[in-house]
Amino acid sequence: EVQLVESGGGLVQAGGSLRLSCAASGLTFGSYAIAWFRQAPGKEREGVSCISSRDGSTFYGGSLKDRFTISSDNAKNTVYLRMNSLMPEDTAVYYCAVISYGTACHLLDVGYDYWGQGTQVTVAS
Repeated sequence: EVQLVESGGGLVQAGGSLRLSCAASGLTFGSYAIAWFRQAPGKEREGVSCISSRDGSTFYGGSLKDRFTISSDNAKNTVYLRMNSLMPEDTAVYYCAVISYGTACHLLDVGYDYWGQGTQVTVAS
């Protein structure tokens, strides 16, 4: 069974940094894609970034690449999201999700068959 466990969220001042972790189990390295999504109160879920375990290719939503970096530690089956220069509008619940049957990632929240429970990120102004 595939399980995703996020951690690393919290309260941070504007301009600060956080690193989120998504620990995955039940997956075969090289055969999946993992993405980070976020959802702020009253807003639709938004794709943040994704990475393919096959070739490490990454995608970012909007201009987030300027401040966010997705990476993976294949030995630990863990994907990270480093977030720098955080702004109050980054406040949201952040979720990791996996496409367990393919390696092409994208930032639409369709096709992802397993989701983590989410971790809250709050950026104070």
